[in-house]
Amino acid sequence: MNDAPAPVSATPIQRILIVKLRHHGDMLLTTPVINTLRQNYPDAQIDILLYKETRDMLASNPALSQIFVIDRQWKKQGTKAHLGHELHLIRQLQAQRYDLVVNLADQWRSALITRLTGARIRLGFDFPKRRGILWRYCHTQLVPVAGHEHLHTVEQNLSLLQPLGLPEQNQQVTMSYSPQDWQASHQLLQQNGVTGSYIVVQPTSRWFFKCWSEEKMAATISALQAEGHQLVLTSGPDAKEQDMVAQILKQCPQQGVVSLAGQLTLRQLAALIDHAKLFIGVDSVPMHMAAALQTPCVALFGPSKLVFWRPWQVIGQVIWAGDYGNLPDPDAIDTGTDQRYLDLIPTDVVIAAARSTLA
Repeated sequence: MNDAPAPVSATPIQRILIVKLRHHGDMLLTTPVINTLRQNYPDAQIDILLYKETRDMLASNPALSQIFVIDRQWKKQGTKAHLGHELHLIRQLQAQRYDLVVNLADQWRSALITRLTGARIRLGFDFPKRRGILWRYCHTQLVPVAGHEHLHTVEQNLSLLQPLGLPEQNQQVTMSYSPQDWQASHQLLQQNGVTGSYIVVQPTSRWFFKCWSEEKMAATISALQAEGHQLVLTSGPDAKEQDMVAQILKQCPQQGVVSLAGQLTLRQLAALIDHAKLFIGVDSVPMHMAAALQTPCVALFGPSKLVFWRPWQVIGQVIWAGDYGNLPDPDAIDTGTDQRYLDLIPTDVVIAAARSTLA
């Protein structure tokens, strides 16, 4: 373990960089770290480094000053161009003269960038797979990960701030969007004849093994529509996701059920969910967004690690497929499988959960 940084009181922190290089949901779950740092350092510049494709998750976050990106397409431009992009990024970060870097990532790239910023305080996790001279050299202090297997991802992330001795911690996940995002979503609702209250249903995930069957989702939607609710189906832009929504729609009433699948940006989807009376969805980014926005939620959860990835501070109900049958070890799943593990969940359980959450 490296020597601990000088006490915070002796080293004023004015410029902070957070590093996290993962997927969209991971970026949303970094917001408690952002919120905690903003709360404890209200006048500091707080920046973040992330993958370009995940930028939209945090682009409207008011606590952030700047967002720096790594474009994973750089490597397709040839070695010279790739190195040029990387060097430009390093110079941009060095020019900020950070006092503190919070490296939440586990990649060597993130560790080297952390070191090259030249920040006085450089925090990283003491990952067992990264124990060695170079990983220690890149950080001024490593925080143990013992016990992480029992902690939600939000709690894991926040544990990296322990060496700072902060008096306050903010565990709230934050999903931000602009008034223009809601305006665009509202306009699409009106164009599709949706007025008044509505339910958002997100039946898809980028990984189909996390999805419920089209038949069960359609039956749930049809039952709620028969009770007078308007339902809006959403999905990502991927053709497979949109096809799944199309298959569901074929089995639903033509009135009171509309699709905005593939038509919304992430922040427009956030605005749509924020104004909904209920969200129904599978283990996916929109599920985490609904929990963050405190929209009443019925979340269908399958073979992912429930301790790590359950919707944080959710209002509503999380229905775990493991309560209705045996699930495989999450680490042993073939992510390309056609198996629908959520099909263990009975349709009537989800309908009942939606009714009770709406009540």
